[in-house]
Amino acid sequence: MTKIWNENGFVSDDPWVIETEETKAGSNEKPILPLADFLEKAASGETGLGVLIAPADNVKALADHFDKIALIAVSFPAYSDGRGFSHASLLRRLGYEGEIRAVGDVLIDPLPLMLRCGVTSFAVTNATAIQRLSEGRLPGIRNHYQPTARPADNEGGYSWRRAN
Repeated sequence: MTKIWNENGFVSDDPWVIETEETKAGSNEKPILPLADFLEKAASGETGLGVLIAPADNVKALADHFDKIALIAVSFPAYSDGRGFSHASLLRRLGYEGEIRAVGDVLIDPLPLMLRCGVTSFAVTNATAIQRLSEGRLPGIRNHYQPTARPADNEGGYSWRRAN
């Protein structure tokens, strides 16, 4: 079972559905389209769309269409595949300010790093992650090596800024 989580907690009525050959969005749902399908619809002028970014996709193709996007889902197909971090960070540097959702292998340990890269919501299926998030047990990171899309909570949090 997939649960959507953001920093306000679990979302009970999320309308977004990742469309595939087998799964289509229903009447009260909104589709998240693969990049190629999204670009077709965006070219026709449709707005309020969701787009799925796969690891090998070029996110720069979205830069001219940010005004048509309501949600960008970034795929994390495996714990060992970090391209989703780069995609989320690049989307923020390109100026996208909307919702970025992590989908796929979303585990509890990398979740704070995903937040720092600009991810704002998470499609969580891992039972341990769901339990820890429902208990409010989000792991933290005390020190950072570099600034990212999300600033550090504490001013001395960057390792290269410490005066110890």
